[in-house]
Amino acid sequence: MVLNRIWIFISFLYCLNLSAQATWQPLDNIVSNTNNQRFDDVFFIDENIGWAANGYYAAVYKTIDGGTTWTEQLNEAILGGNYYFRNIEFLDENIGFLGTLDGEFFKTTDSGNSWTEVTNISPNPAAICGLDTVGPSTIYGCGAYFMPAHIIKSTDSGNTWQFIDMSAYANALVEIYFLTENIGFVSGRNDNGATILKTTDGGATWTELYNSNIAGEYFWKLQVLKSNTDVIFGSISSVTPNLGKLVKSTDGGSTWESFDAPETDIQAVGFINENIGWMGGHSTGFYETTNGGQTWSNLSIGNNLNRIFIINPNLAYASGTSIYKFTEETLGISTNEENPRKGLHISLLENPVTNTLQFEIEFQSNDNLLIELYDTNGKFIKQLSREIISQKTKKHYTFPLENLAPGIYIINLHNNTGRESFKFIKK
Repeated sequence: MVLNRIWIFISFLYCLNLSAQATWQPLDNIVSNTNNQRFDDVFFIDENIGWAANGYYAAVYKTIDGGTTWTEQLNEAILGGNYYFRNIEFLDENIGFLGTLDGEFFKTTDSGNSWTEVTNISPNPAAICGLDTVGPSTIYGCGAYFMPAHIIKSTDSGNTWQFIDMSAYANALVEIYFLTENIGFVSGRNDNGATILKTTDGGATWTELYNSNIAGEYFWKLQVLKSNTDVIFGSISSVTPNLGKLVKSTDGGSTWESFDAPETDIQAVGFINENIGWMGGHSTGFYETTNGGQTWSNLSIGNNLNRIFIINPNLAYASGTSIYKFTEETLGISTNEENPRKGLHISLLENPVTNTLQFEIEFQSNDNLLIELYDTNGKFIKQLSREIISQKTKKHYTFPLENLAPGIYIINLHNNTGRESFKFIKK
């Protein structure tokens, strides 16, 4: 009788284990992030060893135990400057690369313990918004969200580099992914809208696979499903009042489906199969779909998401105001409330306006800024300004509007930490 009870108890535990489901949980032990500036990227070389890059605070952290503990390896004080870290990628356990939005690019050969600036790329890229390593020694990078469009490439583990001008195909690039050393994709935007391009010759030539045909939109993040590389997912970041989109191809990019996303400024995307996946952006945490993007459920977890990094169907990581782990484990979850990101400090000096639009912006640090004009339906009219902000400052902007018809318009401002808009009336 006792033996039977033992076997029943063991069977019960076994059934509990089989029924355990992975969930998203924050790894709040990584760092205090009181101002809710996000981690722009997270990368894992295997299930346990990974790195995270905080954008605004310009810090790199490493874990060797699947996120249970983290060690800070790099920050602005060590580098002696002001930076915004956009992405981090490793070729192997030792050789890795760190992209910034400040015209500097870094490499490590000792697993992130020390970093040196890469200075042998000509011309020097203004920013690296996307990175990907493929094969034993090949690295690709792309940029920039604020223009111009370019790709960098190394085939010798980052010792020498090639610069590829992409202005013939796009005016901004934000994400890059290669299946092999020669076959890959890059995404961003051109004059027509959000675009994804494909190469089969290592970046020498490119073919457009998709365009949203809504000017001002970005094809932000892309994911190729590891179990079936014909399946491609992409996040489309749009402009108010339009929603962003999930786009999906099941034939390697020949045809595409499009579904409304949970918010306008959607960025992160990650799927574990053709149907189950997540999206999130500057204003949202994890939204989940179980039907390939047709409908979405708010998981009420996370905020300000940029990257979802899939390792296997039961393990993934994501970056936002914290680092998040998708796991069957039960982690020690903090009850601290995550608040939305802190945006630009904008003061509109007059509204309605007659012939001149005037506003002020307080910048808390160095930054990049695109100022664009849209109509009330989110239709792109023109770019008003491209700014490089070199320090903490308040700037006054004046734009003549004599040739603009009376009506309601939208100013969209895109900086290192996101996109935001305000409306004004032209009399």
